[in-house]
Amino acid sequence: MRSNRVAVVGGGAAGLMAAITAARQGAAVTLLERNEKVGRKLYITGKSRCNLTNDCPWEDVLKHTTCNAKFLYSSMAAFPPGAAMEFFQSLGVPLKTERGRRVFPQSDRAADVVDALFRQLKREGVRLVQARAEGLLAEGGKIAGVETDRGRFPCDCAILATGGLSYPQTGSTGDGYAMARRLGHTVIPPKASLVPLCSDDPCCPRLQGLSLRNTGVSVKTGGGRTVFQEQGELLFTHFGLSGPTVLSASAHLRQWEGEDYTLVLDLKPALDREILDRRLLREVGESGNREVGTLLRALLPRSLGPEAARRAGLSMEEKAGALTRAQRRALLETLKGFSIHLTGPAPIEEAVVTAGGVKVSELDPKTMASRLVPGLYFAGELIDVDAYTGGYNLQIAWATGRAAGLAAAQAGEEGTQ
Repeated sequence: MRSNRVAVVGGGAAGLMAAITAARQGAAVTLLERNEKVGRKLYITGKSRCNLTNDCPWEDVLKHTTCNAKFLYSSMAAFPPGAAMEFFQSLGVPLKTERGRRVFPQSDRAADVVDALFRQLKREGVRLVQARAEGLLAEGGKIAGVETDRGRFPCDCAILATGGLSYPQTGSTGDGYAMARRLGHTVIPPKASLVPLCSDDPCCPRLQGLSLRNTGVSVKTGGGRTVFQEQGELLFTHFGLSGPTVLSASAHLRQWEGEDYTLVLDLKPALDREILDRRLLREVGESGNREVGTLLRALLPRSLGPEAARRAGLSMEEKAGALTRAQRRALLETLKGFSIHLTGPAPIEEAVVTAGGVKVSELDPKTMASRLVPGLYFAGELIDVDAYTGGYNLQIAWATGRAAGLAAAQAGEEGTQ
């Protein structure tokens, strides 16, 4: 029996894994990638270091998945983070695990990950074609080919792995959504996830470039309900806030219309209010003749002191020893609740990942096969699944890409999707 012809559309993380997996199963694989090189988005992930997975049990990946985690149960159990690590090590990419169990190549070079995947494509005999897919062809109710700007590529199965809308310069321009819709699939409207947050608070441009570590970050609704809480790093920008905790917070803020969010910083998370109050009393006692600015420089980064004083209604020049109990209390509340009004997410083009995508109820969770169109499969960010930062989104790409590659390669031989 002739080998099954599989066309993979998209040469990102999920598409590369799908192509390599299908070829290993004996399929004749054609990988269609619009860019001159594969893995464009991989080059810039993890600040060009490529946080390629998280060294955790596969169940923990689901716990860190913010949307449709149950859909990933089968694919993640079949290809957990440990298997992904073994896969890359087998390709000659030594790995290391850092804080938060984030896994990187030892070289700290995302290019090494992409190069290893590219070499494996060649070893497996995958045909790589630079072409932009324009649509999928169906004959007799089944996938028959891919129409591109370089002509038609016949196939028995097609895997769509075109990514979302984030970082369009890498080729993620939403083409896959349109192709899925034309074949009858429902696409949950794409939204930015893991994205910087914008603010109209003038403190943000004043503090632009300031990075805070070990800071308590929470987000509250206009009604005072806490929808996110974490401790870690963040960065002030000219338009608002960024950094790991802010990106994670954004994943919880799916509904902006009709909602009013405020980000609240605990600048001294290791100290509860009572302990912090005693410390302020001690600092005032030790520096009573010194200015409030001197006191704040002992507690905060230099540029943050004036902002804290302003919010507490204090002058940087007034004597610390002259502070009233009410003034000290105002300073305490500022340090434990530095609030910043949020106006919305940064543009989706700046998001790390795209939330939304092909509706998961229309896909087989074990094989990533379409329940609507025989011979059609999906993988990666195009599916309505996304997770927090920490290597989880790439782990989803590897697991779904592998599931789709296995199933598409075996479809011709077994007569199934």
